[in-house]
Amino acid sequence: MIRAILTILGVVLAAYVGFLLVSALVGILKYMLIVGLIALVVVGVVTMVGKFSKT
Repeated sequence: MIRAILTILGVVLAAYVGFLLVSALVGILKYMLIVGLIALVVVGVVTMVGKFSKT
């Protein structure tokens, strides 16, 4: 009986840790996407300013 209860608790704990890791990875990817888009905008603005200032 104890073995069955511990098995169920182990499965529940493994599912909780799995969902926790997935949500953390999604958060990290979202953060990286936002930082990448900001960097892309900055590079574009610097390129435009550099091209227009030469003329």
